[in-house]
Amino acid sequence: MRQSFDLIVFDWDGTLMDSEAKIVRCMQAAAADIGIADPGAAAIRDIIGLGLGMALQVVFPDRTPAQLDQLVERYRQHFLELDATATPLFPGVVDGLTQLRAQGYRLAIATGKARRGLNRVLDETGLHPLFVSSRCADETLSKPDPRMLEEILAETGVENGRALMVGDTVYDMEMARNARVAGLAVSYGVHTRERLLACGARACVDSFSEVRAWCA
Repeated sequence: MRQSFDLIVFDWDGTLMDSEAKIVRCMQAAAADIGIADPGAAAIRDIIGLGLGMALQVVFPDRTPAQLDQLVERYRQHFLELDATATPLFPGVVDGLTQLRAQGYRLAIATGKARRGLNRVLDETGLHPLFVSSRCADETLSKPDPRMLEEILAETGVENGRALMVGDTVYDMEMARNARVAGLAVSYGVHTRERLLACGARACVDSFSEVRAWCA
């Protein structure tokens, strides 16, 4: 596959970092803070990958704009300050990204995280130097709109046919398809292999070491 791509764009949550449990707990805590019903872990897991505003509209469709604003504020406080749930990188991520860079790939990030949250985890993990570009949901349109990828392609000067999107959700694969970028899915995140392949992923792999091997 190496000759096909110059740029690999990664989703963050569920693809590079195992943050599912923390996202679910913080969403549940935010709902409890303002006295609304817990939508359930399954419903929350299903919207991981969307920008926070869009995700909340999907999970809490009957809530007022004021309530949604409160949920955003409370979720961010729990995620950034109050909740101590561990969010480790998936096995093989550090070595895999380093090896991909050594092979000549340029690496980027397209994430539903806010810029503040992404910068924080990049600093904490020490991965910031590996990436040439990144886009977050609070500075452009949320997945599955293609805008994130289009802006990364414009910034890096890479044609869409020379880029690969790696992610764990249908939102990643739909964004890739909308941007006319190839998609590689991972099965260890939040959405099932069947859903990911139905969205046009070229393949679905089971570990980050397999991501690296697929690109080798």
